[in-house]
Amino acid sequence: MSEPTQSSTETGAQDDPLRTFSPRVRSWFERVFEEPTPAQAAGWPAISSGKNALISAPTGSGKTLAAFLWGIDRLSRLPDPDPGRAKKDADFTGLGTGTRLVYVSPLKALSYDVERNLRAPLRGVGSPISIGLRTGDTPQAERQAMRRTPPDILITTPESLYLMVTSGVREILTGVEAVIVDEIHAVAQSKRGAHLALTLERLAALVREEGGEDPQRIGLSATQRPLERVAQFLVGPHRSCEVVDAGRRKQLDLAIVVPVEDMSDPGANPVETPGLDDGGDSGPDFGEINPRSIWPAIYPELLALVQEHTSTIIFVNNRRGAERLAKRLNELANHEPEQELPATEHGGHSRAENGGASPAGGAEEGSPSRSNRTAVGESLPRQDPP
Repeated sequence: MSEPTQSSTETGAQDDPLRTFSPRVRSWFERVFEEPTPAQAAGWPAISSGKNALISAPTGSGKTLAAFLWGIDRLSRLPDPDPGRAKKDADFTGLGTGTRLVYVSPLKALSYDVERNLRAPLRGVGSPISIGLRTGDTPQAERQAMRRTPPDILITTPESLYLMVTSGVREILTGVEAVIVDEIHAVAQSKRGAHLALTLERLAALVREEGGEDPQRIGLSATQRPLERVAQFLVGPHRSCEVVDAGRRKQLDLAIVVPVEDMSDPGANPVETPGLDDGGDSGPDFGEINPRSIWPAIYPELLALVQEHTSTIIFVNNRRGAERLAKRLNELANHEPEQELPATEHGGHSRAENGGASPAGGAEEGSPSRSNRTAVGESLPRQDPP
């Protein structure tokens, strides 16, 4: 008989959402942020109580930090790493004695982003909490090092977690206290999701075999309905889960733009794109050599948006298209005259501020190399495309 899923949609239930945190974690948060977001304010009471929780909120609502901060707080209260003592005293439970918090993302690129973004709160809190990243890209040497010195926080993918739970390295997971499953809506109704659910049960059984309790499960989801079904997928049929619905509609600036006067003849009024080489690598995706192509008119529009905003993501249909678009935008940007661009409300920066001509963008496809994924991911927040 399954236990009922509890639902909580009150996003302002606590007057002081930070009251359960330690002074140094609270101090760091208050220095960096004005106040908790609705997802954080509503999520922390459930998470800090040890309940399984599903937090539903839009992208950019702070739900990832909502899931992590309580785990960071709990880890920061443990004794600092002491390898010598850990070898002599089997009961020593300080940092560095095993993985306590596992973060699972179905998106490999998101795992790299989260690993990088966690560095800031860990530095701010001032605790020697270690982070490990295990994906299909992780070299064998790093995997072996992780087994010898397990990270306090493990960031991984569903497939890599399965491999860890079913191999000798599972010994570092016997003390896991909580599992965060991000973007859970992306796998909830798929075979991949069913496989992840089995992996979570294997992990729970592993922890129980060593005398521990079921790891707390924290799911993060974009606005998805029905949330109760997603919550049941997260915890299984015999556990309860508190649903925190902090969903809200984001304000969108949505428009359909046609940059040519006549779609039936897009080349009738050609747009000057100086310096672009229309030979060689042009193809059906972005065929500039075709006089009826609309792309020569699109490039200046896209470049203007890139220059007006702090960060811009442009989606195209395939890898070849992404690489060609990045090449064209960079060529066009570097042929524009050097001049001070006006300040914009979106945080865009002038060429002069950036030290002269620089790349306008970089391409990242679905399965880039580890080095390319890291380079592109790290450059976007710095507004410094690789």
